[in-house]
Amino acid sequence: MAVLASLAAPLLADELRPAIVELTEREPGQWALEWKIPVAANARGTAPRLAQPVIPQNCEFKVEPVQRAAPLALLGTAQLDCNGDLGKATFGLSELIGSADAIARVAPLAQPVQTFRLTAQTPTATIAAKPDRWAVARDYFVIGAEHILFGWDHLLFVIALVLLVRRGWAVVKAATAFTAAHSITLVATTLGYAGLPSRPVEALIALSIVFLAVEVIRAIRAPDQPTWTRRMPWVAAFAFGLLHGFGFAGALSDIGLPQGEIASALVAFNVGVEAGQLLVIAALMAVLAAMKRGLPGAEIPAIRAATYAIGITGSFWVFERLLG
Repeated sequence: MAVLASLAAPLLADELRPAIVELTEREPGQWALEWKIPVAANARGTAPRLAQPVIPQNCEFKVEPVQRAAPLALLGTAQLDCNGDLGKATFGLSELIGSADAIARVAPLAQPVQTFRLTAQTPTATIAAKPDRWAVARDYFVIGAEHILFGWDHLLFVIALVLLVRRGWAVVKAATAFTAAHSITLVATTLGYAGLPSRPVEALIALSIVFLAVEVIRAIRAPDQPTWTRRMPWVAAFAFGLLHGFGFAGALSDIGLPQGEIASALVAFNVGVEAGQLLVIAALMAVLAAMKRGLPGAEIPAIRAATYAIGITGSFWVFERLLG
């Protein structure tokens, strides 16, 4: 159960914000290059720096790239002259540090947009001569799954929800309600039908983690005095899921959706979020079941320790996001 407590450790963890590099053809042979590197995704110590773009071999800069700092990100722009087709050319960033991800897009005139997921191991991609119709769905599915697995605030909420319920069918109903709710607000916000400012949303998401942590501790201290949250956890999961959907939408708006592939990218991202969520729930339920059989006396102390760690982390995020 020490694994559960360790999940709450990284106090600085927040949203998963991939870097973005885009190559757009404005006129035949004339391309605009833009890139954005979140500071947290490319920082070494206290001196973050901008990764350099890797441009296709048959392109050259018209003038020196322009680079500037923006809040929580480093930005770059350039104009390119390219000779001939970019099919089979290499495009991306010079490096990605740690577990950082990036999205690379190539938008030729009168041709489909190509989207690639870049990683620290493969920071560049090969532009396809013939676009792969499944590439966008694959990449956005992975991004959605990673947003749960490495987006600590949503992850801690799911963990706290499982620790509160701890019963197979009740966990399934609560998780389904959470998924349905965040899908509603994710789609509505992405398509422009709803929206909330990011700072209060992120603070309220952190507060939802604290709320569930308090409910878990109350359940341990007074198991015979169920609150409405414990009686109907799916209601709380649905209500907070609506809020978390705004957070997912904020991350997706930072990444952007490829023109012409909006529906498939949105569905793939949402399915990826659900897949990551189900993976976390299954793993946690397996750990709880194994502990109940093998170390029954340690189950409650371990849950209590993990819950305090989750609650402290959520409380820190509440103040950080309100005052930071």
